[in-house]
Amino acid sequence: MERLPEMASKVTTLVCAAGMEDPGRVADDATQRPEPEVPERARRRTFTAKYKLEVLAAYDAAPDGEKGAVLRREGLYSSHITEWRKARDAGALAGLAAPRGRKRRDPAGEQIARLQAEKQRLEQELAKTRFVVDVQAKLHALLETLSGSADTDPRSTP
Repeated sequence: MERLPEMASKVTTLVCAAGMEDPGRVADDATQRPEPEVPERARRRTFTAKYKLEVLAAYDAAPDGEKGAVLRREGLYSSHITEWRKARDAGALAGLAAPRGRKRRDPAGEQIARLQAEKQRLEQELAKTRFVVDVQAKLHALLETLSGSADTDPRSTP
């Protein structure tokens, strides 16, 4: 095998002329220039129920020649309108208009629930008390019959 002569590796740097900046940089901040290798991720558009109802009202109120202008202005397609109409007619958009998350506290409902729980507890306590009084009355009657029979019986003395 034939050997090639070894070459010394040299690093060549480009010297910018006086007053020239790096043509690749847009600004001093590196975040200003988007990365060309990574495309920005597309996001699916979402529309609120209020917006859908407003667009449907505007579309329905527009004369026949102006309906396309409403769609172009809003950046929508006719399929949006047909789907939103179906949802509106089914009552789905009315349900979406309700606020999300927890329902607000109802102080009257909370007070009613608290009072019902207290009533239940007091009824149980009253039932226990009545049972104890009934047992005490029976015990008193038994002791009276025992003491009455003890007084009439002659005592035996050994």
